[in-house]
Amino acid sequence: MTTISTPDLCDAYGDKVQVADPVFRHFGGIENFYGEIATVKCFEDNSKVGESLRCNGNGKVLVVDGGGSQRRSLLGDKLVRMALDNGWKGIIVYGYIRDLEDIAEMGIGVMAMGSIPRKTEKRGEGRTGVNLQFASLNCKPGNFIYADKTGIIVSTEALALTDISETAA
Repeated sequence: MTTISTPDLCDAYGDKVQVADPVFRHFGGIENFYGEIATVKCFEDNSKVGESLRCNGNGKVLVVDGGGSQRRSLLGDKLVRMALDNGWKGIIVYGYIRDLEDIAEMGIGVMAMGSIPRKTEKRGEGRTGVNLQFASLNCKPGNFIYADKTGIIVSTEALALTDISETAA
């Protein structure tokens, strides 16, 4: 996968990209990832997260709006392993996750607000394929998300990643 630089992309594309508030931390083994957005909106129930990650991710990034709840983790090592096995490039959770030691060893991008050991209840609640708004981002299925150590940006279309440093210089 091509290495990206969110600062260079911001310099090259300006107001065409949205920049996330700096509330996310890296937890996966890959800290530089991007892909087409797939979405889940849920609150303290990760049933729809699991359903989504069971599908072929085809290089996509699952963006989960968990309402920022600190009471339950929406992602753990088993779901991250499933995502990796099904071709997902990353998972970004506006909420909390668990099993950090195992997730850190996996070759996939995982970002969240923090961690908590308590698992979710499974009630089958939540929605997939919906527009999400959180952390100064509007994430729509089919848009594109880019993440590195500096931050997260979103674009309505795929960004050209070649020769970006020359454009930004």
